[in-house]
Amino acid sequence: MAFSAWVTAHYEEKGPVVWLAFFLELIAALTLFFLMMLTCADVFGRYFMGNAVDGTTELTEMGIAIIVFAEMPIVTWRGGHVIVDILDKALGSKLIKALALFSAFVMSTSLYFLAVRIFELAERSLRRGEVSEYLQFPVAYIVQYIAIMSWVTAGAMITYGVYRILFLDKK
Repeated sequence: MAFSAWVTAHYEEKGPVVWLAFFLELIAALTLFFLMMLTCADVFGRYFMGNAVDGTTELTEMGIAIIVFAEMPIVTWRGGHVIVDILDKALGSKLIKALALFSAFVMSTSLYFLAVRIFELAERSLRRGEVSEYLQFPVAYIVQYIAIMSWVTAGAMITYGVYRILFLDKK
C-alpha cells in the first residue's frame, strides 16, 4: 500500500487538510516520543547514576505546549470539542445548526484575537531577551508557536468547522 493511500485510508479529512492533519499529528507523536525518552533518561540518571538530566522540567513544559497546540486544529476539524446537548431534543434541528454556526464564529473570533495578543507577548518577550531558567532557551519561540497554532485553529474552525456543520452533520 502506498503511503498516500495509507494516509487517505486512515484520516477522515479531505484534500490538503489531510496532509496538514498528518503533519501535526506527526509533530505531536515525535514530541511525545521525545518526552518519553527524556523521562526514561531522567529517571535512569537520577536513580542509577546519581545525576538527573538538566532542564527536564523546562523541556517537558515546552513539549506539552507543542503537543497540545499541534492537536488543537485536529480536534477542531474533527468536531471533537465537548458539546452539551441537553436541549437538542427540545430545540429544532435548524436552531441547533444556527447555534452551532454562531458558536463556531464566536470560538474562531476569540481564538484569533487571543492569538494576536499572544503574539504581541511573544514579540515583547523576544525584545526583552527572556529565556528559560536552566537551558537559556528563548521563551518567545514557544509563545510564537502557540499564537500561530491558535491562528491555525481559528482558521480551521471558521472554514472546515463551518463546513462540517453545514454539510457533514446529519441531525
